[in-house]
Amino acid sequence: MSDLIGVTYKTRGKHPRICTVVDVLNTYNGAGELVRTRYVSEHDFLGQTVTNSDVCRVTILRGKLTESEVAE
Repeated sequence: MSDLIGVTYKTRGKHPRICTVVDVLNTYNGAGELVRTRYVSEHDFLGQTVTNSDVCRVTILRGKLTESEVAE
């Protein structure tokens, strides 16, 4: 599993947003096995930082932006 912290991606939908991954949340069961991995991302909305703590890996990889796309 590659490290996705710091990756910038574009969400889908009618009003796409440019988000940045800031943290990883792992959930383990009683036996200590990894059950679920979710990512925390942030984006700006009207000058405020909005945090989404339930982003799956596929969403980030699908909308991943290159360095040149982020600079625009």
